[in-house]
Amino acid sequence: MNYIWCILSIFLTPIIIGLIDGADRIITARMQGRVGPPLLQPFYDVFKLFTKQELVVNRYHNDFVLSSLLFTIVSVALFFAGQNLLIVVFAMIVGNIFLVLGAYSSNSPYCMMGAERELLQMLAAEPMILLAAVGFFMMTGSFDVGSIVTTKKHLILYLPGVFVALTYVLTIKLRKSPFDLSTSHHAHQELVKGLTTEFAGPSLAYFEMIHWYETMVLLAMLFLFFANIPIIGVIAVLFLYFLEILIDNNNTRVIWELMLGSTWIVTLMIRVHLILVLYMFR
Repeated sequence: MNYIWCILSIFLTPIIIGLIDGADRIITARMQGRVGPPLLQPFYDVFKLFTKQELVVNRYHNDFVLSSLLFTIVSVALFFAGQNLLIVVFAMIVGNIFLVLGAYSSNSPYCMMGAERELLQMLAAEPMILLAAVGFFMMTGSFDVGSIVTTKKHLILYLPGVFVALTYVLTIKLRKSPFDLSTSHHAHQELVKGLTTEFAGPSLAYFEMIHWYETMVLLAMLFLFFANIPIIGVIAVLFLYFLEILIDNNNTRVIWELMLGSTWIVTLMIRVHLILVLYMFR
């Protein structure tokens, strides 16, 4: 059964997240007083990019991007196969590192600046994602996603601080304001796209797919807090995504020092929270 979920997740993730992305664009347009694109516009964009000519600025450029896509897909597959959550997070991090290497390989000043900011975003967000996995382990006694999903505990009641902090860093991983330092989620937000400045054609389509698979892992992690009540979990995840859209449309990009400092303060607070949880329930 786990293998079936694994295969289904690989093929259904682009469809589900692509539709969410399309709804994101429509909601964003309505908030800005525009009509907005059709719901399927993200798919039209990706398909059109695959028909474009590949512009390779470095012999390893495509290899890095494809490696990033591969590891991100593996992270989704491992998650829905019920495997170790730490391995899922590490696979996603390796995928991000390959994306940074792809940007560095272009030798473009804009790309290299975007790569440096991407590393800062990883430094800000990944510790909190790892702490969330530790929180799940403390309450269930296992890092396996399968064990976490089948727990009878209401994890949101035991780990509310971890949930709030994970939502906070979700803004970074979704590439939304005010923490969209390396590259923005929407093309209209800037003229030079930072991390993806030299990506074009199929390589840019791969980047969009990487973002879709990574988004699925993060939303699935948020769902784990409500895993014993799936309907509430789906509603909570969709509400949080809408909240991210609202934040994105009401905030401007901050400097990297504020992003890094604020996320590390939140991370340290959650570390104290986890120590208290460990003391009270162990």
